[in-house]
Amino acid sequence: MPRRLVFVLFAALSLFQAQGADHVAPPAGDASSYPAVDIHADEHVAIAADPYNTKDKIAIFRVDYLKYGFLPVRIIVTNNGDKPISLADARINFITAAGDKIPTSEATDVERRIDRVKRPDSGYKLPGPLPRIGNKSAAKSKDIEEDFKSFEYTAALVEPHTTRDGFFFYDLQGIANPLVGGKLNLNTLRFADGKELFYFEVPFDKYLAARSASGKSN
Repeated sequence: MPRRLVFVLFAALSLFQAQGADHVAPPAGDASSYPAVDIHADEHVAIAADPYNTKDKIAIFRVDYLKYGFLPVRIIVTNNGDKPISLADARINFITAAGDKIPTSEATDVERRIDRVKRPDSGYKLPGPLPRIGNKSAAKSKDIEEDFKSFEYTAALVEPHTTRDGFFFYDLQGIANPLVGGKLNLNTLRFADGKELFYFEVPFDKYLAARSASGKSN
């Protein structure tokens, strides 16, 4: 094989690997090391929430979710106890300062939003003042599908002395400064024997205060 061709192939492979490496979350630490955390000492469990609300942090994703009104929040669960914890039935909601409960979004929710933004005139418009009937199905996005596959929280079980992490995406479109006074509520977490843990509540004001103290913008 000619040397020039080998060089071109090597350069292309290196570029591909570098691009792929960009879409990797930084290693997760112990949940108790994050500013926004709820620690249950008696249950030996800590759960932290790390919002990806800035351009530098969201750069790990293939899509700018903030641009479309979605906030990625990294969940870090540290089990320092001796019994496994199940999140199979867990409900993890974003609670706004006004008390609105916002569930996690699916990839299709994001795809539908982006589809509407890119095709604002899509759908069939009925005569008169009746609202437009849009197509509820959205075009599949490879980037969004890959992001959810790579980053979404999927660990149903957190083993003893283990930390598990992943992302949930919340639709916060139209909410000004959603982190101010907002919190993450996690309930229906259980030990392996079925006993339910006390609910977790992670206030985002702790995260904002830590960033302010470090001189970073919110």
